[in-house]
Amino acid sequence: MPAWLSVALWSREYQRQGRPDAPAGQVFALGGQHIVDRDTFYCAIGEAINGPGGYFGWNLDALDDCLRGGWGATTPFTLHWDFSAEARTRLAELVPAGDRELALFDLLLEIFEERGVSVILR
Repeated sequence: MPAWLSVALWSREYQRQGRPDAPAGQVFALGGQHIVDRDTFYCAIGEAINGPGGYFGWNLDALDDCLRGGWGATTPFTLHWDFSAEARTRLAELVPAGDRELALFDLLLEIFEERGVSVILR
């Protein structure tokens, strides 16, 4: 899966070349039914924002960078996270978040909120 994320990142140059980000206020649908770990989350969010084979981060720092613009979407936007309960159970690994640890799923929600993304869990 990391190899696919690398392909998505580098092919992004060809897919998005010269195209502006989607304007603020857009609604994107994230299909959580195929999210089984962090790599599949990044594949799913890339496709939700930029279509099949799309890129929107491959780790937490890259996701944060993408949320600052230039990678397909302009904040604020809304993310409808379908099958979010299933994704929550699969993204339960604890990750460092400052001076604490959070489940990856909860940290993702915090990052989205901090960057102006309204997440609707469905």
